[in-house]
Amino acid sequence: MSAGAASAALLDHDVWEVVDNSVDEASFGRSRARLRPAQRGVRTRFGPLPAQAGPAPKRKAGHPLALGRGTCARLKGAVRALLDADGLAGMPDPVRLAVVVLASRTPSESGEVEIRTAELGRWIGLSKSRTATAVVPALQESGLVTVETAEGEFKQHDGLLCRVQPMWAAQGVAGHPLNLVKKELATFLALMEAVMAPGWAHRDGSATPAGLLGPRTGRGAATDRLALLLLVLEARENGWVRQRGGSVDTRRGRPVATLARLLGCTLSTAEQVLERLEDMQLVRRPRMKTVSKLNQRSRLVVPAVAAAHGNRAVADVQEERVEAPDPDFSDPDDTAGPSEAPRAGETVQVSEVEEVGRAASAEPDATATLHTDHPHLVTPVVPPQLSGGFSGEGRGTKGRRPERAGAGEDQAVGGETSAVGTGLPVAEGGPLRGEKPKESSVDEQAGQRAAGAGAGGWPKAVGGGKTQQQRVGLPADLGLRVALGPVSWLWERLSGWQQDQVAAAAKAELSQLTGLGVAAERAPRLLADRLTDRLEETGGEALIREPFGWLIGRGLVRRPSCSDRRCDDGTRLDTGGECGNCGNVIHIRRAHRARTAAEIDRELPHLGGEERRRVLEERLREHAAGEAGDLMRRQEQARAEKARRAAVRAADQERAEDERAAAAAAEAVRQALACEDCGQQQAGGLCEACGYRRRTETLVVEAGMVAATWAADLADQADVDAVTADVRASLAADIERARRAFLDSAPSGELDADPIGAAAVLAFGALRAVEAALPEFRSSALGRLARTEEADAEARRAFKTEQGRRWFRHNPNGADAVAAATKAADTARERAAEYLLATRLKQLREQGADRTEQAVAVPWTDRLPELAARQLDADMSGAVIA
Repeated sequence: MSAGAASAALLDHDVWEVVDNSVDEASFGRSRARLRPAQRGVRTRFGPLPAQAGPAPKRKAGHPLALGRGTCARLKGAVRALLDADGLAGMPDPVRLAVVVLASRTPSESGEVEIRTAELGRWIGLSKSRTATAVVPALQESGLVTVETAEGEFKQHDGLLCRVQPMWAAQGVAGHPLNLVKKELATFLALMEAVMAPGWAHRDGSATPAGLLGPRTGRGAATDRLALLLLVLEARENGWVRQRGGSVDTRRGRPVATLARLLGCTLSTAEQVLERLEDMQLVRRPRMKTVSKLNQRSRLVVPAVAAAHGNRAVADVQEERVEAPDPDFSDPDDTAGPSEAPRAGETVQVSEVEEVGRAASAEPDATATLHTDHPHLVTPVVPPQLSGGFSGEGRGTKGRRPERAGAGEDQAVGGETSAVGTGLPVAEGGPLRGEKPKESSVDEQAGQRAAGAGAGGWPKAVGGGKTQQQRVGLPADLGLRVALGPVSWLWERLSGWQQDQVAAAAKAELSQLTGLGVAAERAPRLLADRLTDRLEETGGEALIREPFGWLIGRGLVRRPSCSDRRCDDGTRLDTGGECGNCGNVIHIRRAHRARTAAEIDRELPHLGGEERRRVLEERLREHAAGEAGDLMRRQEQARAEKARRAAVRAADQERAEDERAAAAAAEAVRQALACEDCGQQQAGGLCEACGYRRRTETLVVEAGMVAATWAADLADQADVDAVTADVRASLAADIERARRAFLDSAPSGELDADPIGAAAVLAFGALRAVEAALPEFRSSALGRLARTEEADAEARRAFKTEQGRRWFRHNPNGADAVAAATKAADTARERAAEYLLATRLKQLREQGADRTEQAVAVPWTDRLPELAARQLDADMSGAVIA
């Protein structure tokens, strides 16, 4: 038996009557009223209501696939909550489906389900061994399902006692999607059985047929079952699945993108799943056809859902739109006009969904295109005098739609009307049949405005009206064109100034979206989706009487449902998912309402229904008033805290400015000081040359102490001073050579032009000479200290220690052992030399600190005569060397 036959057999049997599916069952089995065109002058008479005596008859349960809106929303939320759990991230589809199956089979009394491994495998379309080795361990690793196993004959997992932890934790939590009552669990199980039940043969000889995908097993079976379950929950009563919005891959289509979003998989995987479901005739993708016979958008239909609701014809008919008749010809033989009632035996154009696609049975000359029902508040474009029933008649030879709904919107700014005639173009002076039709007055005025704008920039008044700014199409900016695309018809109804204001508001909103963490390329699409949602709430563009006010005050504005700035109607702008803060707010409010109701039941148990509701609403109003007062108090505290922080910040800034001013003044005073060594004015206390000389003297002393660490007896100060003097003389010779080299290379006369700079350059040369010699002294000292007795003793100990390692005990004198021991001895010798150098330098510094006394600063009045008596070198004639 094919899958299609199995589906039909499932939809016809009455085994579902034993399941209590009474949740939202008021919509089940109720015949929908057929819309019929009204007849003028005929009053609709209603027959007498039948008398009902005795108790109301008990209605039997409906088909499990015919879910009410409330029940469908509850089950869809439960399935989504299970699939979006953290533990199932990255898990394969068999594991995800197993969690859903276990949740549907969970009893409401115990919360734990007992099932055999083979039975669980039949539900998800896998074998017993595959379920035991792959699915059950993955369930245990996910942490979502607690599994207690009973081993079979061969130590395999045979019996399972499972508890779905999210459902267990959601018990008693008001508003939680997994807090399902007994009726909802029964409906959930019935739905699962209708979709994927494996089928059973009972002991009494009866048999329970398999679900729609019961025979489907093997590779990809779990994915197909999960996909069909999600599509059933997303389908409407006519079987149509609401498809994903936005831009999609045109090569694969919107149905594939919709299924990929539901399953959370790639487009290629979703396309394969959808093709398999189509091959089994469980899903269809009918395509609409345009007047030009070209395929347009495709829909996603679940025929089983449509059949369960009684819409069998919808699932079997492909939507088509045929070419509309030419309005220049007469009306078809069998078509009703806009004000005519259909005669007996005719097919009503707007009727129950079973009549869709049956227009060919009347065989008229040409069948009229089904178009959208116009709201009764909108003035029809085609007057009723032009009978024929086609919305394009009377506006040209092609039956096109009008450019705008009314000509009155072309009024001038000041309120004066344009030169638009009130007569009908066909009734007064209209072209006869066969004549070339004239352009309407509206089109003529549009041409005049365009010509005036092209010639002089600002358009001139038409028909005695005032000058107004020219209306243009959507902005040239690509982002604005994408964002304002859903309201392009409203844009055409705006004046030039209003279009500029709306464009500026749209730009500001795009900038705000970008500042909230939305990518710049996604912001226009988000704004377009917002406008689309606002239009759906309003009921369409035709119901908007003031486009400018609607766009500025409702369409473009962000409506946060909570305190989060990234929230817009309960959706996070940066992620596109549901706002968690809004969920928390709703949960808190529902919990408070439930807690208040429980308190009323406990305190006032004898209240009636109306009195109890009144008390509940009164307490809720008191609580809301208290929360409003708390909010105002918190806002006042926040404003006070903000003002306090602003005052503190201003005080800190003022103090920082004062500190910076004081530091600048102190720096100016320091810069005005003379040099302590040479007396140069405006030197900041120490000129550049004297600074180099101080650093040079410090390095000379350091080099002398480094040499004394190995060449002198540290206990004999005279010996230390002798070594230091030898080092100083050696470095003085190096400094002299550097000075000679500079003087020989310097141009003549340059030193005389800038004596202060020449002195600084010579001092810097001396510093570089000492810095170059100091590493040599240090290296020489380390080499000498490495050959001392202390270093030799350390090297011998390291050699023996390394040679005595356990991995060298079998051959301590081998090549490897000797090489490792030698390396360890050299390292120990270097460390000992460095330690000796540091220790002796510390000792010399301490001795020098004990001998050195703080020199008393000599006033300049005493130093200047001594400096003036100094004789200058012949080579430094004209240069100032302090």
